[in-house]
Amino acid sequence: MRIIESDVVVVGAGPSGLTAARELRKAGHSVTVLEARGRVGGRTHTDVIDGAVLEVGGQWVSPDQTALIGLLDELGLQTYSRYREGESVYIGADGEAVRYTGDMFPVGRRTGAEMARLIEELDRLTALMDPKAPWEHPQARELDTISFHHWLRQQSDDEEACNNIGLFIAGGMLTKPAHAFSALQAVLMAASAGSFSHLVDEDFILDKRVVGGMQSVSERMAAELGDDVVLNSPVRTLRWSEGTDGTTSVTALAEDVTVHARYAIMAVPPNLYSRVSYEPPLPRRQHQMHQHQSLGLVIKVHAVYPTPFWREDGLSGTGFSAGSIVQEVYDNTNHQDSRGTLVAFISDEKADAMFELSEEDRRRQILKSIAAFLGPKALEPEVFYLSDWGSEEWTRGAYAASYDLGGLTRYGKHQLTPVGPIHWSSSDLAAEGYQHVDGAVRMGQFTARNIATALTKQRALIG
Repeated sequence: MRIIESDVVVVGAGPSGLTAARELRKAGHSVTVLEARGRVGGRTHTDVIDGAVLEVGGQWVSPDQTALIGLLDELGLQTYSRYREGESVYIGADGEAVRYTGDMFPVGRRTGAEMARLIEELDRLTALMDPKAPWEHPQARELDTISFHHWLRQQSDDEEACNNIGLFIAGGMLTKPAHAFSALQAVLMAASAGSFSHLVDEDFILDKRVVGGMQSVSERMAAELGDDVVLNSPVRTLRWSEGTDGTTSVTALAEDVTVHARYAIMAVPPNLYSRVSYEPPLPRRQHQMHQHQSLGLVIKVHAVYPTPFWREDGLSGTGFSAGSIVQEVYDNTNHQDSRGTLVAFISDEKADAMFELSEEDRRRQILKSIAAFLGPKALEPEVFYLSDWGSEEWTRGAYAASYDLGGLTRYGKHQLTPVGPIHWSSSDLAAEGYQHVDGAVRMGQFTARNIATALTKQRALIG
């Protein structure tokens, strides 16, 4: 058994945990990072599948994600723009594929007007929210006790408009059916990106990618930390104490390593908190809160072709359809790669339906759905791979945790409250950048500042 003494132990080597460790190290504190997986990166993972480089996890950078952009600059990582030239494709309720340009889907005049009105109303509600305190929104309880699905239908009787607006939050972000989360949670999702208008603008929210892949952010931070990052070490127990004099201590027990520290950072999604035993147990409020946070479900589809054939047809590779199996598709071709890569997303109940099929039928149905956007050439990729984070032992869903109905106003203000020496840090808990890598970085920086301040106070007490 390896015994390590550190100022801080970090559980989880994703972007949030590694950012916190890096910032604490820069402040002069010793840190040990324990990671259950055999790799760093958490929900970011750039992998090679059948000879193709694929972004299995999180990948995009938008202009407002200044914390992530700043970190990329510090680490010497470059970005490149997502391909978006040409026409996009929309498949509406009639099942017909329609090519279009511009921001608005090619829907009927009334549906278009209703979509614009719903976006305006959501932007109005978003402007009233501080993403750091969504429970203080003037309509917080009203919005948190109605599902986003039913709220939309209170606002409009145009079903196509409701489904299209719902897509941007439900399938596109929270990866849950719109009836499974509140309108307040939807407004928070928009507020975390600056506005609802940003979420419906794929050229903004899906602006750039990292050369070499998003996982390289974590890999470079881990390289700086060196042997202080310990892989294949799931933490089984956290023993903690808090003295009357303000001093704290925590012991993290993994199978082959034990870390004695003053503080611990749980840098994993909330659905994994219960994988660790706490001695003494966490307070009642924490136990209850964690049961009301859950991740959604999404299949991220990767299809690689000899060339990006859709570009030859004047298409950008972008497609949307609230009613199709594949709800979103984008050109995901890698930097300076001659091959063409598409990425598509299948969320919530549609993902359930796909997982009920045999592997052969699932592949056929998914490729048929992509081909409805981009033509029959999409049916024959060289590489076909499905990212299934729901089956990952140390993730169990995607993209991030959200609350059930009423949970945000009931528990949200407590989600960052430390328990003795134990602090919480992940993209799931972020305000700006919620559920994105940018949010993970922001939370890592925030948590590191708080612990650095506490360590300074403890040292002053000890003398």
